[in-house]
Amino acid sequence: MTRKQSEQLLAAVIIARSTSYIFSKMAMNSLQPFNLLAVRFLLAVSILVILFHKKLRTIDRNTFVGGAIMGSIFTLVMTMEMFGLRKTDTATTSFIENSAVAFVPILEGILLRKFPEKRTIISVVLALTGIGFLLRPGSLYLLMAALFYAAAIITTGYFSKKYDPLLLGIVQVGTMGVWTILASLLTEQTRLPQTGAEWAMIGTLAVVGSCFGFTLQPVAQRGTTAEVAGMMCAINPMSASILGALVLHEQMTSSKLLGCLLIMGGLLVHFVRREKKTTVKPVSYNLHTTK
Repeated sequence: MTRKQSEQLLAAVIIARSTSYIFSKMAMNSLQPFNLLAVRFLLAVSILVILFHKKLRTIDRNTFVGGAIMGSIFTLVMTMEMFGLRKTDTATTSFIENSAVAFVPILEGILLRKFPEKRTIISVVLALTGIGFLLRPGSLYLLMAALFYAAAIITTGYFSKKYDPLLLGIVQVGTMGVWTILASLLTEQTRLPQTGAEWAMIGTLAVVGSCFGFTLQPVAQRGTTAEVAGMMCAINPMSASILGALVLHEQMTSSKLLGCLLIMGGLLVHFVRREKKTTVKPVSYNLHTTK
């Protein structure tokens, strides 16, 4: 896949993931958070195993460990997201969580022992100021989700360039299913969905948000950088805000609008810098070839 193709796929993945806020919030009216996540990801990994059982035979230990690490970090992201989503609307949840874009270069700078550039600092200040206008009950969960998401983006970028990204994605989804079913059994009254509406929402979450959204993110990130992936998170809150307004009739207050604009301003600072200063060599990748 070329850089352009990778980024187009990544955009589609992010939009697919944005639908999860709507269906998760609706499903939590009758299902508890870990229960919902467990059914969602275990159903998703079952579908993936059926579709790619031949390819899974080629998996090696390093790929499995990499996928398990990614899945463990994303489990933390999803846990914080679900608990935050119970107390805030979908637009606020998405904007705060996807402020991860501001934290990706900071975390990479710490790892590489490199002081952030001026534009990065401006972006972080704008994003954090915007988050300040969006603070609501449950915002701490969402701030933690943003930090974990930044770590997940960096980790995915690292492993997806070393090992087969499709296999990484499948192991990642399976790992999330294992962790969340354990958490549900330990802390909740675990049950299967009881109604057609519950199954419809979880089926959509499993197929659209997990099989497509989570599994193909490593494939998409293979042809681009972690920083670019972080910047493209801007697509998610825009899509989630539109869906929240259309489906759940969520209102956009003046303070919420100002906060969202400041966060978007921080994301745009990164976008301008990428267009002017960064280039990525296209990467060829065949889904039927294992590295």
